[in-house]
Amino acid sequence: MDRPGFTASLVAGGIAGVSVDLILFPLDTIKTRLQSPQGFNKAGGFRGIYAGVPSAAIGSFPNAAAFFITYEYVKWLLHTDSTSYLMPVKHMLAASAGEAVACLIRVPSEVVKQRAQVSASSTTFQIFSNILYEEGIQGLYRGYKSTVLREIPFSLVQFPLWESLKALWSWRQNHVVDSWQSAVCGAFAGGFAAAVTTPLDVAKTRIMLAKAGSSTASGNVLSALHGVWRSQGLAGLFAGVFPRMAAISLGGFIFLGAYDQTRSLLLEVGRKSP
Repeated sequence: MDRPGFTASLVAGGIAGVSVDLILFPLDTIKTRLQSPQGFNKAGGFRGIYAGVPSAAIGSFPNAAAFFITYEYVKWLLHTDSTSYLMPVKHMLAASAGEAVACLIRVPSEVVKQRAQVSASSTTFQIFSNILYEEGIQGLYRGYKSTVLREIPFSLVQFPLWESLKALWSWRQNHVVDSWQSAVCGAFAGGFAAAVTTPLDVAKTRIMLAKAGSSTASGNVLSALHGVWRSQGLAGLFAGVFPRMAAISLGGFIFLGAYDQTRSLLLEVGRKSP
């Protein structure tokens, strides 16, 4: 990938990530509290729905930038003809690689953010300090495996669907989709992917919020899913599905639309520059 493409992906991804995380933060807080072991009301209900926002704000830009740099680079590395039946495979591999890299930044931010969301009386810095003091660096990466196991299936659904919908829309109208059309495709793809991967999101939330030293805190996704199923059944596995779908559909619209728009503008500016 050339330097303008690399820079455009980095900046566009970062801007898209910050935009969506800050705009949709209240929905994310409600979803986390619905999934928390103590229940929605005890976790804070509708109070302090911006608790944990500093952690999200700090992690958003580098997290999204890392994802899209990797995503575009792997797509470029695995270059195939646009008509090839291998195109969805390329998008799946690129998205999976992007998630694995981005989670190195996302997980510490997510651990601090989710604990702040269910403990609004503590500041983000207090929670960050407590994690380091009680659990060390590995405490910040608790749930890395479960987050990757959530994000990769999510991306395997979302990104090939997004790219396929854009290609279909482009073919139907005989020209490349506009940014708002890309955003609509992103909303549909994100909402569908969010619905089918909600149980993995519930497991990830339980692992991140579990008391240090407990069996859930060990990070076993199947064990966490089994515990939720045993205590709450199917409803527990899909706790928070509607705010999650709403947040990710809106997020897909803003995130992928803003990414396409910003990247196109930056590449255009790069072409015009001497």
